[in-house]
Amino acid sequence: MTSTSTVDYQRTDGRTLRLTFSAPDGALRGGLVVLHEADGVTDGVKMLLASLALEGWLTVTPHLENAELTQQDLLDATDVTLAWLVERGVQGDLLGVMGFDLGGTAALVVASHRRLGAAVSVGGQQTAELPALVEIAGKLTSPWLGMYGDAGDEAGGAEVERLRDAAASAKVATNVVHYPGANHRFDADPGAAAEAWQRTLNWFDAHLR
Repeated sequence: MTSTSTVDYQRTDGRTLRLTFSAPDGALRGGLVVLHEADGVTDGVKMLLASLALEGWLTVTPHLENAELTQQDLLDATDVTLAWLVERGVQGDLLGVMGFDLGGTAALVVASHRRLGAAVSVGGQQTAELPALVEIAGKLTSPWLGMYGDAGDEAGGAEVERLRDAAASAKVATNVVHYPGANHRFDADPGAAAEAWQRTLNWFDAHLR
C-alpha cells in the first residue's frame, strides 16, 4: 500500500495549510483533491488517498476546520491545494476533486464554483454554513458524479430524485446514483461500496484525460 505524508504548505498570504498526500509509484495520471469527512483526516481518509494513488493519481487532502467551515474558507483552501498539485506537475485539465460525508457536500460546492476536470461526491452531510445540495447542483461547472445511500444523507430517499433533476439542468455531464438501504458511509453494504468505488474510478478515467 502506498504511504501518506503530511506537510505544512505555505500560502501566498504567508499562512500555512496542512496537507496530507499520497503519490503514485509509477506514472502520474493527474491530481485529486480529497475533501475529508467531519471527523477530519482519519485513517479512513489516508486509506482512500493511498488507494487512489495506487490507481496513478497524486492525491491530497487539506486539513479543514469543519465546525465552522464557510463556503469561502472551503474554496480558498481548495484553491491552495490545487496550486500545490499544479506545482507538482499536474496539468489543469487533469485536476479533480472528491469528497465523502461532509466532504461530499464540499466537493459539490467546489464543483459548482470551479472548473475542474471531474468531481465525485459520496454522501452529503449538511451544515448551516454550506448551501443545500439541490440549490447548487444546477450550477455545476465541473463534470460531477454523486452517490448516495439513505441514512444520514441529505440526498437520501426521495430527495435523491430532486438532486438528480437539479443536476441534470447543469451544462456539464452529471450522474446521480442512489443506493437504497446503504448508509451514508456505504460500510453497511459491501456490494454498494465496491460498485461506488468502481464508478468513482470510471468517472475519473473518463473525464481526466
